[in-house]
Amino acid sequence: MSDRPSAALCTDALVIGAGPAGLFQVFQLGLLEIGCHVVDTLSAPGGQCIELYPDKPIYDIPAVPVCTGRELVERLLAQIAPMAPTFHLSQQVTAIATQPDGRFEVCTSKGTRFVARTIVIAGGVGSFLPRQLVLDGIERHLGQQVFHSGETLPSTVGRHVVVLGDDDAALGCALALADDHREVSDATAMTQRPASVTLLHRRDAFRAEPATVERLRAACAAGRMRFIAGQVTALESSDDALTGLTVTAADGSTQSLRADVLAVLWGLSPRLGPIADWGLELERKQLVVNTETFETSVPGIFAVGDVNTYPGKKKLIVCGFHEATLAAYGAAARVRPERPVQLQYTTTSTRLHQLLGVAPRED
Repeated sequence: MSDRPSAALCTDALVIGAGPAGLFQVFQLGLLEIGCHVVDTLSAPGGQCIELYPDKPIYDIPAVPVCTGRELVERLLAQIAPMAPTFHLSQQVTAIATQPDGRFEVCTSKGTRFVARTIVIAGGVGSFLPRQLVLDGIERHLGQQVFHSGETLPSTVGRHVVVLGDDDAALGCALALADDHREVSDATAMTQRPASVTLLHRRDAFRAEPATVERLRAACAAGRMRFIAGQVTALESSDDALTGLTVTAADGSTQSLRADVLAVLWGLSPRLGPIADWGLELERKQLVVNTETFETSVPGIFAVGDVNTYPGKKKLIVCGFHEATLAAYGAAARVRPERPVQLQYTTTSTRLHQLLGVAPRED
């Protein structure tokens, strides 16, 4: 790992995972004056709450009768704002190595390097990675003309765009592309819109909200876009550039479809990923922890949330908050072994009020 060209970022704590447990971990570390960096595979904080149920109600958050997954994440982000964590998004931790001084050298898929005194794994059910389209020759088009969930599309002006998927994200993307020209004058519409927009799914049924499906059908009826029921079975290219797709329908018939940009929006799936290779004790693909501090089998590495296991474990958000609290105290004992960890209360501690920004800091 040490031959990586990038300079390492030194930090007291590195939190792997920016779901609810990871965000609350940042808060608890901050109360103990431990700064941290946060790494997540997604392009925004929130984990499962954002990816799986952003608009569904949650009823078991203490003192909050009901909130959506999105609202919970927004509140957690507001809560940790005084701690000013540094986020490193859209990247996955690929390797962890223990250094002779007991610190950890960590590398991500983007080549970001850290040297951390302690690590907290808050990876939920694993890293959320895009569901991939697997076809011969697709590798040379990735990031150029073929894009998966979580990636930003390039300019689509004058290009033939095909979107794969059946959920709100896929339909919303296709509709946004098809409707981009509606707010400009007719004279400029043809120069600012894609040459064509096609939504492709194996059948004429969708997981999206009914209102989104209605918008899709209206856009198709108006000729702003089209829907084709079928599956991509081959890529068509010329001079190493993607030019089209071979689409096979349920009855076995095929057709050729123009495509300059292909957006594969099949969502994300959780995978344990490289965690399995970090030398940590696992039980049924979950990290075994000591419930006194939620430390794993490797001293200095902690695990909170759905990624860990112990007798009586319950996969509830509120349990993750409890685990993050005890893990913070365990981390503090490692980060500053010479200083006893003092329990303070946010109701009375002037120092905590200063850290939270509700009282002026002393110079």
